[in-house]
Parts: sequence; structure tokens; C-alpha cells
Amino acid sequence: MLVLSRRASQRIMIGEDVVITILKVRGNQVRIGIEAPPSVTIRRDELEALGMALVGENTWTNEETIHWTGPAR
Repeated sequence: MLVLSRRASQRIMIGEDVVITILKVRGNQVRIGIEAPPSVTIRRDELEALGMALVGENTWTNEETIHWTGPAR
């Protein structure tokens, strides 16, 4: 496991197509932004157990589809 220290507005590149940006750090919470092509599936560990995945840009999917279309808050 690679462990990095980052501050708000700093970025991490993964390969050529994935960029992780640290948006905000407050207490023990870190808000991140992930830029990736639609072919990359992004999964949150706690939602993986529920069978949900973020596919493409701004679309959540499982049996109960949840669409997210707004900007990060």
C-alpha cells in the first residue's frame, strides 16, 4: 500500500487517465474528487456490500438506481 500525505487542492495521478484531487480536509473527514474515463468503475467499499457502483460519469447503479447529476458540494 502506498501512503501519501496531501493537502487541499493537491492531486494524485493514477496511470494516464485517473486523477484524484483533495478538495477539502476538515477534522477527520477528507473530501476527494475523482476524474476517470467512463470505462473505469469506481466503487466505495461500504456500497460494494450493497452491490452499488458508480459507473461512468455521475450515475449510480444497482437494483434501485440513484442518479447523481450535480457538482460536488
